[in-house]
Amino acid sequence: MTENPAHLDAPEHVRSRINTSQPHTARIWNYWLGGKDNYEVDRAVGDQIRQLHPGIGDYARADRLFLGRAVRHLVADRGIRQFLDIGTGLPTADNTHEVAQRIAPESRIVYVDNDPLVLAHARALLTSTPEGRTDYLDADLRDVDSILEHASKTLDLTQPVALMLLGVVIFIEDDAQAYGLVRQLMDRLAPGSYLVLSHTVTHPEMPDVDQAVAFWNEHGTPKLTQRTPEQTARFFDGLEVLEPGVVSCSRWRPEDATDGEPAEVAMFGGVGRKG
Repeated sequence: MTENPAHLDAPEHVRSRINTSQPHTARIWNYWLGGKDNYEVDRAVGDQIRQLHPGIGDYARADRLFLGRAVRHLVADRGIRQFLDIGTGLPTADNTHEVAQRIAPESRIVYVDNDPLVLAHARALLTSTPEGRTDYLDADLRDVDSILEHASKTLDLTQPVALMLLGVVIFIEDDAQAYGLVRQLMDRLAPGSYLVLSHTVTHPEMPDVDQAVAFWNEHGTPKLTQRTPEQTARFFDGLEVLEPGVVSCSRWRPEDATDGEPAEVAMFGGVGRKG
């Protein structure tokens, strides 16, 4: 596989922020999903993590499929037409706007990420149907005020919005700050808004996940903070949690359960509604 040159088309201030000598979580995640936006250093560490936890690629895929099912449900069954996707990650197939606009072309999506490589690929996230709109903001999850100020240029924040936080609060080490940021964002969204959140979990039945995360935190960037399934469920405090609750992403409303309940993965997620 050749090294990805796409970032060379980005502005100098973006290129200068991209470190291709150190493994990076977004690029490794992209590698596990079968993407091409990664480097040899990412693939090497990704393979080492997969040796420690052979199922890691499964929960990367489960998280992505969870995104699609959650977005389809919110658009088709709940009438949501606005999405604020923070911690977007590198573009792959079936990004939030693609899933939403396939059902409701008028849907509007604002993507937020502070990874310079994601910024370099942002043009792939800015495609849209003529009826809808997409936008991208280079910002950190902690920048609540600037995120909402920018998002309000594309989204009507007086109307319900789906806040997408897939695999991003794992980068906030302090629990009080992590829970506080999610509450701040949801408090400032309109009644009828939804939270869609996923989180890597520490689980007594999956000890190799802890080993994989420890290896990552020793060798990669940014660092990850695992939480238990119960701690992950706390992000939905005060919200009406949709069935089946905060569960393994593979088990959140699976679309094909003909072979029984899908295998559990160490990535838990849920969807909650603000009353």
